[in-house]
Amino acid sequence: MSRRVIRKWRPPLALVLGGTLAAVFFLPLIGIGYFRLAGGVLGWAETSWMIGWMAFAATVALGFLLWRLVLRPVKALTAYAQSEGQAETPTHFGTPEFSQLGQSVLAMTATLRGREAVLRSYADHVTHELKSPLSAIRGAAELLADNGLSPVDRTKLVANIEAASARMAGLLDDQRAFARAHEPMPAGSCFLSQVAERSGVIVDRDGALPLSAEVMQIVLGHLFDNAFAHGATQVRVGMCEGVLRVSDNGPGISEGNRDRIFDPFFTTRRDAGGTGMGLAIVHQLLGAHGATIALRDGPGAVFEIGF
Repeated sequence: MSRRVIRKWRPPLALVLGGTLAAVFFLPLIGIGYFRLAGGVLGWAETSWMIGWMAFAATVALGFLLWRLVLRPVKALTAYAQSEGQAETPTHFGTPEFSQLGQSVLAMTATLRGREAVLRSYADHVTHELKSPLSAIRGAAELLADNGLSPVDRTKLVANIEAASARMAGLLDDQRAFARAHEPMPAGSCFLSQVAERSGVIVDRDGALPLSAEVMQIVLGHLFDNAFAHGATQVRVGMCEGVLRVSDNGPGISEGNRDRIFDPFFTTRRDAGGTGMGLAIVHQLLGAHGATIALRDGPGAVFEIGF
C-alpha cells in the first residue's frame, strides 16, 4: 500500500472555518429577515417551521462537512500515530493543511520504523561480533591462571587479550558512530578543498558542498581510510553538477561484494582489524541529511555522492 497521501482538491482549512463561522453569523439574520417578510404570507407557524427546517438542514450540512474535512482526518491520523504505523495507512485528508500534516507523519513514522529496524539489526550484529573477543579473553584468562605456563606462552596470551580488547573497543566506538550517524548534524556548507586536505588526495575540481564541514570530514575520512586500507596510494575527488565523485587507484571492489559494501559489519579485512562499519556509517550519515551514495564502475573503487 502506498504510504503517500492521495492528493485531491479540498477546500483549505481557513475556508472551512470561515464558512462555518459565516453560516453561524448569517443564518440567524437570514431567518429573521425571511420571517419578517414572509410571516404575513405563510403565517407565523408555517414560517417558523420553514426556518427551523432550514436551520436543521444547514446544521446537518455543516456538521457533515466538519466531520469529513476535519474530525475524520484527525481521528485517522491519531489512530495511525498511536499504533506506531501498524494501523491502516491513511490516504485521504480533508484539507491541504491536513494533507501536508499527514504526509509529514507518514514520513516520520517510516523513518522511525526504519531506524528502529536498523538499530535492532545492528545490536544483533554487535552482540554476535563481541562474542569472539570475549571468548578469546575468557580463554586466555583461564590459561593465565595456570602457574605452569612458560613466559613465552604467557606473553602470547597477554597479547591475545590486548588484541581482543582493542577489537571490542573498536566495535563499541563504531557503535557510537553508527548511532550518531542516524541523527542529523547542524546544517551548513563548505568547500571540497576545505575537507579534502590529506596526503595522497587530489582535488580535481573544487566546489561548494551543501553539508557542513563536520559531516563531510566524517564522510570523506571514512572513504579515504577505506581506500588506503585496501591498497590505494592515491584518491581523486571532484565536484560536477551537484555530484561529488571519489575514486582511487586501488584494486577496486569485486563483483560479489558490490551489493554488500554498505551492510554493517561486512568487511574483507577482518583479520587486519577491520570492523566493516566505515561505509555503513557513511551511508547512514548521508541518508540522514538527504544525500545519497552509490558505487560506480571504473578502475579502482569509484563512489558518487548526490546532494
